Amino acid sequence: MTIHHLDCAGMCPAGGRLLLGSGGLLTGRIVGHCLLIETAGGLVLVDTGLGTGDVADPRRLGRAFRLTMRPQLSLARTALHQVRALGYSPLDVRHIVLSHLDLDHAGGLGDFPHARVHVLADELRAARARATRNEQDRYRPAQWAHNPLWVEHEATGDPWFGFEAARPVADDVPEVLLVPLRGHTRGHSGIAVRDGDGWLLHCGDAYFSHTEVDLATPRCPPGLAAFQRLVSRDDRARLHNQERLRELRREQGSAVRLFSAHDPFEFDRLRALVPSAG
Repeated sequence: MTIHHLDCAGMCPAGGRLLLGSGGLLTGRIVGHCLLIETAGGLVLVDTGLGTGDVADPRRLGRAFRLTMRPQLSLARTALHQVRALGYSPLDVRHIVLSHLDLDHAGGLGDFPHARVHVLADELRAARARATRNEQDRYRPAQWAHNPLWVEHEATGDPWFGFEAARPVADDVPEVLLVPLRGHTRGHSGIAVRDGDGWLLHCGDAYFSHTEVDLATPRCPPGLAAFQRLVSRDDRARLHNQERLRELRREQGSAVRLFSAHDPFEFDRLRALVPSAG
């Protein structure tokens, strides 16, 4: 299997590294870490970042998101264009696996209308209902107005390194598992990917900074800490899962490499370690 690390939702929020832990003095740097995985069953895309529809019509992202996160909207950054740059057709992407349906993770769905889209059932129900103001802001139905080929997964399955309810995404891609990590949203999930003798765990938005899973002195830049509390559906569950992730790292070491969807340090490190990365 070949795994490509793609940044499909670069953002430059105000605050700088004192608040966000990365970037310049006044402007932070956040990535949209997606994976493109070559498997025997075809290409698998983990999260989609922002898509061509968002670039063409930024209004569908909402004014609050545009002002606070200041996304770097360009066609070259979208998953669609990066897939093509690697020599593939969008039709080669057979499966899309989503950590959750926040607008900066699901924006590229419309660029791969033939792919089967895997998500926890609780997340899809929440995105369709948009029951709270927070969920009205974070879920943007325009991004899935094309009626994707949804594959809803219940939180049932076999244990995975102590995490319950992990399950393969599909029979033809047994190397990719959904690992529920609720808290950030109602149906938030990590995605575990077999990588040689070990695993990668895409933790989505279970944490934002690599310092949060530091084993010696876990900490979070103040701006990110406040933001995570503000947008979490269940902050107690989010913090509990962070502790479980630290325990996983403590017990498994390099056998399971954790990374979040938005930490630029982790993205740069993992991309540099994989010579075949796009």
